Amino acid sequence: MRQVMYRDAICEALDEEMARDESVFIMGEDVGIIGGNFKTTVGLRDKYGDLRCKDTPISEAGIVGMGVGAALVGMRPVVELMFCDFLMMAMDQICNQAAKITYMSGGQVRVPMVIRTPLGGGRSSAAQHSQSLHAWIAHIPGIKVVLPSTAREAKGLLKTAIRDNNPVLFFEHKMLYTVKFDDVAGADEDFCIPFGKARVVTEGDDITVVTNSIMTIKAEKAANELRKDGISVEIIDLRTIVPLDTGTIIKSVKKTGKLLIVDEGHISFGISGEIGLRIMPEVFYDLEAPMERLGTSDVPLPFSPALELPLIPDEKKIAAKIREMVRP
Repeated sequence: MRQVMYRDAICEALDEEMARDESVFIMGEDVGIIGGNFKTTVGLRDKYGDLRCKDTPISEAGIVGMGVGAALVGMRPVVELMFCDFLMMAMDQICNQAAKITYMSGGQVRVPMVIRTPLGGGRSSAAQHSQSLHAWIAHIPGIKVVLPSTAREAKGLLKTAIRDNNPVLFFEHKMLYTVKFDDVAGADEDFCIPFGKARVVTEGDDITVVTNSIMTIKAEKAANELRKDGISVEIIDLRTIVPLDTGTIIKSVKKTGKLLIVDEGHISFGISGEIGLRIMPEVFYDLEAPMERLGTSDVPLPFSPALELPLIPDEKKIAAKIREMVRP
């Protein structure tokens, strides 16, 4: 078993893809000389040079715009935005350009680019650096949306993202960067994880819990605690929300009869409601109780940990909600 930090698995994926394909390059604020704000690109500038691991000015619109242009002429840029909160500075480039050019050109051109960015709270970074905006991007046709939950998932999904011929938003949870995980593929394995295929993390009979990103880890901890009480939880890690694997969710809910969706995005107008509505025609008569959701409260995240952490789902809240649904 090879134990690797989440951030190092990302760096490994970038390194392997840059070595495999000379058209792959990285650009973003501080990705070069200091190896990234969260240390996900350490050593890549020294290995591949300044042109393939490029520090940029502080201009999200400029960074993403250059990425779109580079992709259009045959390169495979990996653009890093320091926080997902800054996506809105480049929404025209992302949603009006990258997402639509292939469609508007009748398939004559492609935009094979990846935008990597951290999301999520828990770090006391205040309201402008703690958001989870994956539902925003998922609303726009033409962009794939990825949310890896472990180091193994991050490496396999990022390699797939870089090889994809479409724009991909790759959301990394900032609270996972320094967490170590087992069973991460080595460079000799060329390990890729296909998009649109969810992962069944644990099998169970009493309830289905659908999660993504760090919520998968929290749900696992809750499930381990509930196992002592004889409650069997089936956890599904979505991996990608665009494309969305509804088949795996439907199959699980038909077995368990109960569904809880846990997502760090705000409850209102998020992906949890979308998932529930998509699968409802197939599982309505199999449900033994109404579908439930857990998410971040509909308020800006405070700077104070004492105020911030109670707003975000954790393993205790997940376990309590599962108990409530399984043994009302």
